[in-house]
Amino acid sequence: MASHDRFRIVGGTSLRGQVSVTGAKNSALKLMAASLLATGSTTIRNVPDIADVDIMADLLTRLGCTVKRAADTVQINVPATPSHRADYDLVRKMRASINVLGPLVARVGRADVALPGGDAIGSRGLDFHIKGLEALGAKAHIEHGYVIAEAPHGLTGAPVDLDFPSVGATENIMTAAVLAKGVTTIDNAAREPDIVDLGEFLISMGAKIEGLGTPMITITGVTTLSPTDHTTITDRIITGTWAFAAAMTRGDITIQGAVAEHLELPLEKLASAGAIITTTADGIRVKMDGRPQAIDVATLPYPGFPTDLLPMVIALNSIADGHSLVTENVFESRFMFVNELSRLGAQVSVDGHHASITGVKELSGAPVEAHDIRAGAGLILAALVADGETTVDQAFHVDRGYPNFAEQLQGLGAQVTRE
Repeated sequence: MASHDRFRIVGGTSLRGQVSVTGAKNSALKLMAASLLATGSTTIRNVPDIADVDIMADLLTRLGCTVKRAADTVQINVPATPSHRADYDLVRKMRASINVLGPLVARVGRADVALPGGDAIGSRGLDFHIKGLEALGAKAHIEHGYVIAEAPHGLTGAPVDLDFPSVGATENIMTAAVLAKGVTTIDNAAREPDIVDLGEFLISMGAKIEGLGTPMITITGVTTLSPTDHTTITDRIITGTWAFAAAMTRGDITIQGAVAEHLELPLEKLASAGAIITTTADGIRVKMDGRPQAIDVATLPYPGFPTDLLPMVIALNSIADGHSLVTENVFESRFMFVNELSRLGAQVSVDGHHASITGVKELSGAPVEAHDIRAGAGLILAALVADGETTVDQAFHVDRGYPNFAEQLQGLGAQVTRE
């Protein structure tokens, strides 16, 4: 997984066949962090084979846990008193490291977590996380590049109102509140499937949580939690990527393990672009015969259109019939991707939060670079419908979200190599 690896793609093939979707990265990492809440051995299944899982395993090991990985299963043995410091050298590689904040404050009364790094897609402040923990009685501040949160006498349930339904903040408040005294309510909570998955994981450990998947989550604190055995939900963003790949390449892909309910809006949009979507026994099938029709999309927190699929929508619209407007409401620098896409001949103009796209019949291959996970996947999809050869540099970004992407594409008939 060298950082100078790149994908080489020869466009012009319709993708056909079956592909399986692995466990959700955004869920598995959060579940691993939440395992800190109970002493003993917790098992998490259906974990994707990606670098971020290794980083989270290293972080948990530094905190005193023993982590074993076999195939798609991670076993985490948590000590009675985990360490409370998450160092910068690991945290800077992956934003999900911030998810140890809530569990550590709840379990050991203190957390020192370096300010996270991760993707270059805009500022994602930790104000909501800090405000939430303070509402539960923790003292929190940022000092020398670390978030330091302390609650030596434990946390107390309280109402927490989020100004924005932040996934990370909802998760940290939830994992802190499960061991707090009394009742916590999170108003304007995030509703993503990964929040529901984390909530169900905590409930299986003995937590008392109501309202998962709604804007109001109620948590009644308990004194201790027990280790658990839990299977991660499948990755809706990978599912969505395959669905867009089928539509763009006028292909026919059966996506095994896909959960249609987690992607209602993207699938509706693809249907309006002309795709035929059917549910199968264990997933969905996406088939497209003609050129896609342009679709207007605005990203919003779940159940809105996911920001992580924005590059796929722009890529589809770049070769669609008609004009479209795509609006990004979640991350401000998502549109860095557009500069690369225009190198392939896409006609996209960006104004603030909006991208206006005029579809062309065909893109043409050129060297491009991935700036983040989803941009990388979007560029690969564009390359599949470009005339000639495209290279997508910085392949390691794609590896962080898509295990064995090149091999899976080859299995569907794409001409993709990795070098």
